[in-house]
Amino acid sequence: MSAPAVPPPHSDPAAVAPAGRSAAAERAVRTTVVLLFTAWLIDYADRLVINFVLPSVGEEFHLTHGQQGLIVSAFFLAYALAQIPGGVLTDRFGARRVITWALLAWSLFTALTGFAWSFAALLAVRFLFGAAEGVFPPASMKVLVERTTSEQRMGANGLIMSSNAVAAIAAPLAVAPLAAVFGWRSAFFSAAALGVFVVLAIRAWLPAPLHRGGPGAAQERHGMRQVLRIGVLWRFAAMLFGLNVVLGGLLTWAPSYLRTELGVPLTTVGVLMIAPAVASAAATIIGGRLSDRLGGHHRKLIVPSMAVAALALPAMAFSSSPVGFVVFATVVVIAASLAYMPILAAPLSGLPPAYVGVGSAVIVFGGQVAGMVVPPVMGVITDAFSFEVAFASLVVGALVAALMAVLTPQDSASFRAAFDASARIRPTTDSEQS
Repeated sequence: MSAPAVPPPHSDPAAVAPAGRSAAAERAVRTTVVLLFTAWLIDYADRLVINFVLPSVGEEFHLTHGQQGLIVSAFFLAYALAQIPGGVLTDRFGARRVITWALLAWSLFTALTGFAWSFAALLAVRFLFGAAEGVFPPASMKVLVERTTSEQRMGANGLIMSSNAVAAIAAPLAVAPLAAVFGWRSAFFSAAALGVFVVLAIRAWLPAPLHRGGPGAAQERHGMRQVLRIGVLWRFAAMLFGLNVVLGGLLTWAPSYLRTELGVPLTTVGVLMIAPAVASAAATIIGGRLSDRLGGHHRKLIVPSMAVAALALPAMAFSSSPVGFVVFATVVVIAASLAYMPILAAPLSGLPPAYVGVGSAVIVFGGQVAGMVVPPVMGVITDAFSFEVAFASLVVGALVAALMAVLTPQDSASFRAAFDASARIRPTTDSEQS
């Protein structure tokens, strides 16, 4: 996709570079994608381990479904609370440095999960683990923005975030045999070791930015407070909240449901979850590329995708066989994954460079609130009614995401106009951004 001859107002300065970008610049983008893909792969795999050993943890500590949900929720509570501080740290100290801190810290707390001796200890360690991982997303997004043009950004981000689905394939295949042979604690020790290798790779090979807001570019405290009051960011946050209600609820409880309600062995659960994971990876990449081609306009992808998810969720919930459950779950995952990148398209292209960290953190915060709330709520619903009712209730998330898709700016220019108007920030010129 070629850049327009006349750049629109507030355009990404790198987007107006000549069409024949240097081989070195293209290589830098590819290297950035590979490194961020790997970091997100470890990030997501580390947090998924708990989902697959949750029944074993529950048996060892004699926990109800509601208590098991709280173990998952403790991570997401801290993860959500750390988003905005992580964005501020990123804008102040630089994305590369924050990513390094985050990787080292969350690898430590992943290992400490394996040493937990009680329910209270699990809650404490998972909370600290969530805080460490929570500063990573805004730093990752700023690394991407600094090293890509606006017209290639969501396609690149789709490739990066497909790592979540790859982790959903790799984690159960690795966790199941480890837990079966060495116990559930061994899975956390193994996962922690991988983070160290990623830290070394990022320090050695992460390319220099094409452009940046610069560490310390948004140092004034009142500037951050202005950003936190911008309504358009919170509407996008609500959209991601709705999407993560669907995905978070499904991915947290599907392994336990298959194992405890449908009688599927743990090793078979891992195999059955491959199909939704592969579908999610493909749909995330396709959603990113479609978003680039549409120039944002997320409503065109999110509304029909959420309509499909809303129809498939009840069919999945009341399916009586493991195969039927997985088939409908795959449909839900495809629909939700297609909607993921479009949510981020307008903000990542429209945010001023100095506010990419904290602005993207507000949006990601909305998604993580869902991760914090949904697991224990579904656990309580399951204890009070059934897994079927709990899964069917996820339709609410699809409806919220579709509604917010209609109520938000559809491209980077309209997003930037809404941002500047709410924050009373003087529009920056292209030369000031570069």
